[in-house]
Amino acid sequence: MGKNEAATNVRARNPRGEGARLRDEIVAAAVELLDETGEESAITLRSVARRAGIAAPSIYRHFPDQPAIMLAVVQDAFAELNEELAEAVRAHGDSPRGRLLAVCYGYLDFARARPGRYRTMFGGIWAPDLKDASVTENDLAILGQTSLQLLADALEDCVAAGEATSTDPAADAVALWLGLHGLAHQQAVAPNFPWPPDISERLITALAHFTTE
Repeated sequence: MGKNEAATNVRARNPRGEGARLRDEIVAAAVELLDETGEESAITLRSVARRAGIAAPSIYRHFPDQPAIMLAVVQDAFAELNEELAEAVRAHGDSPRGRLLAVCYGYLDFARARPGRYRTMFGGIWAPDLKDASVTENDLAILGQTSLQLLADALEDCVAAGEATSTDPAADAVALWLGLHGLAHQQAVAPNFPWPPDISERLITALAHFTTE
């Protein structure tokens, strides 16, 4: 084999920034598969590579295994949720109660609009045995913390404004999140249940310890 021929068989290094772009494309391909199928099992190294239009070995430059891809998908979903909730807070800047309600309703809207992603974010089915995968316990522990903090901050602002009577906003924010999560989950799995039209308002009002307007 001549020198020139050997050189043509060596893969050229990606231009600066192209590696990050490929990583984003891999994650986007996995998100598309999840949105289309609603099933985490549809996301495999082979299926993601096929959707992204790359050879499967190329994935390993960015993700060592399938759980690493799933973690990136979940992190991406939480980032989207955080941005939507933050935007909801910004849109109701003058009213503490309005900000908290916007966060709560924004959370429920996100769950309804992206059922596959939402179920994966909180289902935990994708999380592997931590002894055998690249995903760490800390990776899982920090998921959702920003969203929960937005909820806690909004509730604390309501307490400071005299619009809620919570004596422990941090703990009550967890209780409120559990209520929102339970409602989102049950409405997804039991859409034909005769849900009261004001069930969201009832739940939020009770768990936020709102004072009467």
